[in-house]
Amino acid sequence: MMATRAQMFGLFLALTAATAAVRAPVIDKDATEGLSGLPVPRFVSLKSDKAFLRTGPGDRYPIEWVYVRKGLPVEIVREYGIWRQVRDIGGSIGWMNKQLISGNRTAVVTGTVRTMFGTPDVAGRAVWRIAPGTIVRVILCSDAWCRVDRGGKSGYVLRAQLWGVRATEAIG
Repeated sequence: MMATRAQMFGLFLALTAATAAVRAPVIDKDATEGLSGLPVPRFVSLKSDKAFLRTGPGDRYPIEWVYVRKGLPVEIVREYGIWRQVRDIGGSIGWMNKQLISGNRTAVVTGTVRTMFGTPDVAGRAVWRIAPGTIVRVILCSDAWCRVDRGGKSGYVLRAQLWGVRATEAIG
């Protein structure tokens, strides 16, 4: 008996789902090497003011989100050819073409209004207050502190007050 086109498509979908289940995203603390040779998971940022998040790795998949914020950090959790499965600050997961992503490190200030200090010390001089949701450029991170820059103002913010840097990663 010859399978119909619909049956073949159903089989393809079942095999694709089974393959995806076997190749679940790596989201644990210990990074592994992705297809690109770079660690997975890792943080990156959006390259332009318009980036599409798709439901699967390819242009044929529907667009789930349209991001309109250049520099927004996202976390790459899986790689497939030219496609990167990413997670955003809200926890949404989908696929983006790697051309929409930059290796520039940014982070989002979380929680409430935060204080930027002149030195990595809470007893140090406060140099700026940063609103939650602000995107900052990450210059370096070590121990509990990250040196960040926003609009030419730079200083130190506690790592725990940022989304876009791993808890133990050294930057810079």
